[in-house]
Amino acid sequence: MDDPKSFLKMLFDSAVSYAQAADVLSGFMPRPPKGRTIVVGAGKASAAMAHAFEALWPATAPLEGLVVTRYGHTPARPDARDVRIEVVEAAHPVPDAAGLAASQRMLALVRDLTEDDLVICLISGGGSALLTLPAEGLTLAQKQTINQQLLDSGAGIGEMNCLRKHLSRIKGGRLALACAPAPLITLAISDVPGDDVSVIASGPTVADDSTCADALDIIRRYGIAVPAPLIAALEAGALETPKSADACFMSNEAHLIATPQRSLEAAAATARAAGVEAHILSDEIEGESREVGKVHAALARYIARGGTPLSRPCVLLSGGETTVTIRPRMPGMPQGKGGRAGEFCLGLAGALQAHPDIWALAADTDGIDGVEDNAGAFVTPDTLARASVVGCTLPDHVARNDSYSFFQAIDDLCVTGPTYTNVNDFRAILIL
Repeated sequence: MDDPKSFLKMLFDSAVSYAQAADVLSGFMPRPPKGRTIVVGAGKASAAMAHAFEALWPATAPLEGLVVTRYGHTPARPDARDVRIEVVEAAHPVPDAAGLAASQRMLALVRDLTEDDLVICLISGGGSALLTLPAEGLTLAQKQTINQQLLDSGAGIGEMNCLRKHLSRIKGGRLALACAPAPLITLAISDVPGDDVSVIASGPTVADDSTCADALDIIRRYGIAVPAPLIAALEAGALETPKSADACFMSNEAHLIATPQRSLEAAAATARAAGVEAHILSDEIEGESREVGKVHAALARYIARGGTPLSRPCVLLSGGETTVTIRPRMPGMPQGKGGRAGEFCLGLAGALQAHPDIWALAADTDGIDGVEDNAGAFVTPDTLARASVVGCTLPDHVARNDSYSFFQAIDDLCVTGPTYTNVNDFRAILIL
């Protein structure tokens, strides 16, 4: 193969393309109701979803709404039609005042609806931070601190969102309560292992089976500092979320319009069309990113030495949502930068030890790895050698969670810009 990096990037592009709202939303469009149709939503794909919904909705049928997306994640509108769904931008992954204001406006928008009206909720990954309305007694500043602690803790996405739901006035099914008695349809792009709609964006419009006791267990397990009055409220069950037996969920629907598995299958089809056998390991891989990288490296090395009957060249594909536990900053050392895709690549590169036949790409399908400007990074047979030439040592960068600087120094960042969708981690390991 002449250009393994371009081949891996082509697979990533295939996965992302298969999760674009404009291409998948048409099969899920509802009929206009007798009354009003209101669109609400949140997530890194919500602006693209809103634009696609507008384009597909009958021009003569009433439509209004508001969605919130991450700063810089609003694509150009596909046509010149009048704007009927407003898009606002806010901060991610730590919420800000813009997200708070958007959430307050969203609740006001769905008040006083009737059974003749219809609410559509467009949800995708990132909505947990973008749709922020702290519980009574919790300030935005306190919510920001709690959110940052969760991001640094190594907690899984389900655990983080469990706590977020119980400390919110809009997540965990509470937006659905506000919409009643109007019927509600949730259209979601999944970014979570297992495609649980109640976890995507912390499930603002679906029932939540987790409890205050579960939230308390997460606080204690990861040492999350939560104000004492909120701990007391959780202990008393005062912050319990709506459950599936509640009447507001009886006539509601939820549909997954794009998932990680479907995107991995699209990448696999692209690989096979190019004459490379593809194997999907899983779309639900979780765990500490660098350790997951080491496991992938062990499997790739085993295949490369003929340890399995798999033919070569082949590519291993996987998805899910790994985590990064941020290590304490060392005195005199710069703060590390990077996200879980880069951290995976650090673990992978160290364990591959410059294997001559293995190349890899790990990237986040939203185009942003953590909070930097890259989607992820490449690993090549000469990654460690080129890093050594420019004075970068792998252990130093691993110790301070500094994947971004490591791969930037050797020009192996994968930079795509926002993709306007989000089906979570994408990993491809090519074995020649």
